[in-house]
Amino acid sequence: MTVAWPPVPPPVGPVDPRSLEAAAAELAARCPGRVNRDRPLAPLTTFRLGGPAAVFLRAESLDDLAALSGVLRSAPVPLLIVGRGSNMLVADGGWPGIVLQLGERFRRVEVEGNELEAGAAAPLPSLAARSARASLGGIAFAVAIPGTVGGGVRMNAGAHGGELADLLVWADVFHLTGEQAGTAVRMKPDELGFGYRRSALPAGAVVTAARFALTPASEAAVRDEIDEARRWRRDNQPVNQPNCGSVFANPPELAAGRVVELLGMKGEAHGGARISEVHANFIVAADGATAADVLVLIRRAMRRARDELGITLRTEVQLVGDFGPASPAGGETGDLGGDPADPASPAGERTP
Repeated sequence: MTVAWPPVPPPVGPVDPRSLEAAAAELAARCPGRVNRDRPLAPLTTFRLGGPAAVFLRAESLDDLAALSGVLRSAPVPLLIVGRGSNMLVADGGWPGIVLQLGERFRRVEVEGNELEAGAAAPLPSLAARSARASLGGIAFAVAIPGTVGGGVRMNAGAHGGELADLLVWADVFHLTGEQAGTAVRMKPDELGFGYRRSALPAGAVVTAARFALTPASEAAVRDEIDEARRWRRDNQPVNQPNCGSVFANPPELAAGRVVELLGMKGEAHGGARISEVHANFIVAADGATAADVLVLIRRAMRRARDELGITLRTEVQLVGDFGPASPAGGETGDLGGDPADPASPAGERTP
């Protein structure tokens, strides 16, 4: 039997409706006013695509996270952690389990000496702005990353030659599942297993805060660096169209955008999705686009890169939810991002 390549991600679940109802009821009781049913996820992503969350929790404290951890122990259902949704593609059917997003109380940004400390829900561009006001350099590149501190730490986000692992002093991590479920720990960079756009944080762990070591610099110099990063982004990325950021991680051979460009796929469309003419490693969504349209272009580029150029592209965007029939046994599901079948997969935080 021929195995289609690349395969679609494996399905999520199945989810037991009774477990889901029990989880929703317990969460609503323990986190009053912060739980919703069938919450649309598209507005929480930069792609503006995808279906709803069966259960949605906006956590405002470690107590809320402890409540969620307890719920997951008693009623195991799939978990998705969403930051700013800047590096994720939610399936048109949505997420059949619980979606967690950290709320306003996790957005603080403070400066102490030459170090900057931020809650995990703080947008990365706000760190760049705060560092300029404090005359601290080193993190201006964060202005070009449309994600959160938590997602940035999890995925070792970077831009313009800088990455968060180079600056991190520590990260506070709350374990929602696993052997350490229900506990908060402070982790040093050498404990996080950083690599290119990744860390070794387990699936059921959520970053709640982080501290970064910066260097003294004039406010004018930092603002110039921020302005230059913004100009570069405006000139080289489709910033005014819904997209997820970089679709593919750069392979060893050459930049992923260059790979897609060599395939002649700039401007190629399927349904309402189109590979950007501005940057070939971006897919943009027009009105009426679906997540399924985007997935067609992703799989087409991966297949053609392998067949025509001998280059294996790996997705940087995380695909979450059910995108269709599972691939046959032995398929290379890892090539299409995170593992949505993991009951504690924080796919939305593997970016932002």
